[in-house]
Amino acid sequence: MPLFSKKSASNGQPSAVSGNGERPPEAAALARSGDSAAPVVADQPRDWSRVSELLGDLSPKTEQLQSFPDLPGSDVEPWETLLQMLAVDEHTGLARLAKRTGLAYIEEPRLQDSASRFYETVPASMAREHMVAGVAGDGESVTVATAHPMQPPVFAMLEERIGLPIRIVLSPRSAVTNLINRGYEQKQDLVTEIVEEMPLDQRAIETAAGSIRDSNDLLQLARQTPVIRLVNMILFEALRRRASDIHVHPMETKLVIRFRIDGMLVDAFSPPLALAAAISSRLKVMTELDIANRHSPQDGHTSVRIGSRKVDIRLSVIPNVYGERIVLRLLDQTQTKLSLDQVGMSKEMQRALVTLIDRPNGIILVTGPTGSGKTTSLYGALGNVDRTSRNVMTIEDPVEYHLEGISQTQVNVKRGVTFAAGLRALLRQDPDVILVGEIRDQETAQLAVQASLTGHLVLATLHTNDAPSAISRLLDIGIEPYLVTSTLLAVLAQRLLRRTCQTCHGTGKVAAAANVPAFARAGGGDADRCEKCLGTGYFGRIGVFEIMRVDDSIRRLTVQRADAVQLFEAAKAGGFRAMLDDARDKVAMGLTTEAEIARVLG
Repeated sequence: MPLFSKKSASNGQPSAVSGNGERPPEAAALARSGDSAAPVVADQPRDWSRVSELLGDLSPKTEQLQSFPDLPGSDVEPWETLLQMLAVDEHTGLARLAKRTGLAYIEEPRLQDSASRFYETVPASMAREHMVAGVAGDGESVTVATAHPMQPPVFAMLEERIGLPIRIVLSPRSAVTNLINRGYEQKQDLVTEIVEEMPLDQRAIETAAGSIRDSNDLLQLARQTPVIRLVNMILFEALRRRASDIHVHPMETKLVIRFRIDGMLVDAFSPPLALAAAISSRLKVMTELDIANRHSPQDGHTSVRIGSRKVDIRLSVIPNVYGERIVLRLLDQTQTKLSLDQVGMSKEMQRALVTLIDRPNGIILVTGPTGSGKTTSLYGALGNVDRTSRNVMTIEDPVEYHLEGISQTQVNVKRGVTFAAGLRALLRQDPDVILVGEIRDQETAQLAVQASLTGHLVLATLHTNDAPSAISRLLDIGIEPYLVTSTLLAVLAQRLLRRTCQTCHGTGKVAAAANVPAFARAGGGDADRCEKCLGTGYFGRIGVFEIMRVDDSIRRLTVQRADAVQLFEAAKAGGFRAMLDDARDKVAMGLTTEAEIARVLG
């Protein structure tokens, strides 16, 4: 049964206008209370106290409802306008409305194969516009999830198109969007749908993409609407799956697009190989690279907005024998977690790190391989710095996070701003704390040492496998042992392990629960797959850490140029806890698994 009373215009299209030409706010603002409550229609008097009573736990005041018709958007998106008027978030509003009406509220509805009738009869554009998605069907009715409950004409139109009664369930906008994407993917893969609009004449594509001397042809190809839609869809899908990287890999007979999700590469799409040049050209245009240069490596950077989300993209292109290999690193600013608690650092280790950051001078290094969360940890630590009394400055490549009260400088090699040159300039800006994105060479390392000797606290990252190896790495770069012992305060090493999914508890499957409606339960086969982790058993990642403070025994060994094994043994004797110990603690807490420890730490 549709949630609201039906009121359609004579042409069958959705209408929020009554027969006398006025929009009926009651009809737009009222839900039925089960099947027993009588619907309010446009012909009834405007009894706002009655409307307030029928809306139940949403508790709008009569005075508020009286002003509702004059609010912007009340005739287009009445539900969104009502939530804004009441200052209620979407999840709370839908849950209260579900309680009042007796309808089901499902935070993450699960798509069933029986919902195919919805996706075969309802155009994707209509589903996206009105925020409706098919969930299931039993041959007698179709269950439809919606994030916009106040649209009775739309529900009437859906029943006409589908040819069956519909049952309404309430779900958040994000969940309905995911259902729409997955439903139409199953009906016809979105990549294929977009590709079919492109000029698939092999000779035409090869002529346009292969004419590298004529940049106008490539530029025209990159700006074709189907190519733009294809690239945008790939970016959107990568963000939906929480991918940190996108790999575009042309092979001899096919083009493979992979996503790195929670540190693991998974195959996502395989569009025609002929589209490799078009995708490459489009990405180069976005990042302002030379689209005519197909024979040398290039690096670019850009920022895009997808809805309310701002995403920074780093692009790397290298030529190979079958075309151009492309890797995009994605950083979703809205999903960034800069708290040391959220990255998984224990309270004891946080206290030790904060104590070190309060020191007036010295060097603190954060080490680990690429993608191990070093910069996130550094910024989490900077969040504990008193930025009102200390001047904090950074030199980074690129600037990944934006933190209030910090002056950040972007490396730009083409304009002469390297880590070394930028650090040298920062020292003339009267800093108290300096963050160096990465120590890559002897010059940068020497400048960092000099900065710490002249009264500055320096935070920097370095690529080593563990904390003790950082000292050996500094010596190998060319820093004298006495300078290392005079400046280095501590080394924090870290890795990222996949976090056990808390929905399925690592099984990858979700059993039917007694309080879950039948249409939202597993239907057999892959239907019981956990939608949170997509059947992997893992969702998100958690850091494991080790922190080695430089004491007198470490200093003596450093002067003797001892290797990392000797340094490790000396640190262990002084109370040092290795990453493996931290990882086992997190396994005991149910946050990760022994299999992850074996995969990442060996």
